[in-house]
Amino acid sequence: MQRLLSVAALVGLGIGVWMFLSGGGMTQLAVDPNAPNAATARVGQASWPGAAPNATPAANQGSWLGGLLGSSPTHATSSAPPPLGTGPTIHIASFNIQVFGKAKLENRPVVNVLAEVIRQFDIVAIQEIRSSDDYVLPNFVAMVNATGRHYDFVVGPPVGNSKEKEHFAYVFDTDRIMCDRNSVYTVGDPDNLLSREPYVASFCTRESPDIAFTFILVNVHTVPEPVSTRDKEIEALAEVYRVVRRAGRGEDDVIMLGDYNADEKHLGRIGQIPGIAPLLRGVASNTRQTHLEDNIIIHLPSTTEYAGRSGVFDLMKQYNLSLDMAEQVSDHFPVWAEFSAYERDYTGGVASRRTNVR
Repeated sequence: MQRLLSVAALVGLGIGVWMFLSGGGMTQLAVDPNAPNAATARVGQASWPGAAPNATPAANQGSWLGGLLGSSPTHATSSAPPPLGTGPTIHIASFNIQVFGKAKLENRPVVNVLAEVIRQFDIVAIQEIRSSDDYVLPNFVAMVNATGRHYDFVVGPPVGNSKEKEHFAYVFDTDRIMCDRNSVYTVGDPDNLLSREPYVASFCTRESPDIAFTFILVNVHTVPEPVSTRDKEIEALAEVYRVVRRAGRGEDDVIMLGDYNADEKHLGRIGQIPGIAPLLRGVASNTRQTHLEDNIIIHLPSTTEYAGRSGVFDLMKQYNLSLDMAEQVSDHFPVWAEFSAYERDYTGGVASRRTNVR
């Protein structure tokens, strides 16, 4: 297991421009992920939301390491940030977009909902992208940006033991988040303990460089069955977490998120690591609302940036969809958690990277 970690070259993808369907008012559907019941479903009146207006996607934003070394951030902060709970926050989500490929991309009502869901969060870890076409994710992000937003993405190579290979990806709002593209890699698995090797990347909020929240995300997707295989994969994820943390250049905020195909009571060894906590408990994350399958796992003593709020984004209620419509979007709902945009120390106070110059 010590050999798990190996760096795979990031598949380069060009950003394609999608001329999107005009009309609409999708911005009217924007909702706060902290208020999952803001929209009330009306029996017998479910219909697909309208299309979004045209827009041009933003260019790549580059690495955040340069920002930490001196370039000006997009959003400057005051010299005395407020305490945790009153300052700016970010929302990190995970979303298994079931069999996300060409067919779903060309289904305009479905992709309209998917794009609006992405806009609710600052960064989304996506699982189950199934396409050999390089244009699927660039065109989707262009749709997300059709309302004037500035999202970008990084995507991993195809992984999987079956004939159906999948890609992991991160889609993030460049107005609020920077990705260190030199940090992106797929975890190596020479002993084939995992059906899909996790996808890792480092991120930073666009706050003042000396107090910006930096963190590592580990995107995972275990097999659902047989259960014995799933349990072995979850056991292996404990070592993945340890290896990623050891290789994280001193970064202690390692967040493992994705589709575990298991609830919080069946996380095996990773759930037994001291301080580790699954943020979703006692709720359902599948569209039929019968099982908790998706989660966000953090080390509570280290990630004091966690603001104490997390949940399931019920897109069926939010957008007044029937069950059939919602299942065309995905058989999963996104799960999310809120974090401070400022780096915090172990007491919850703002941690500064400033050093004295002699």
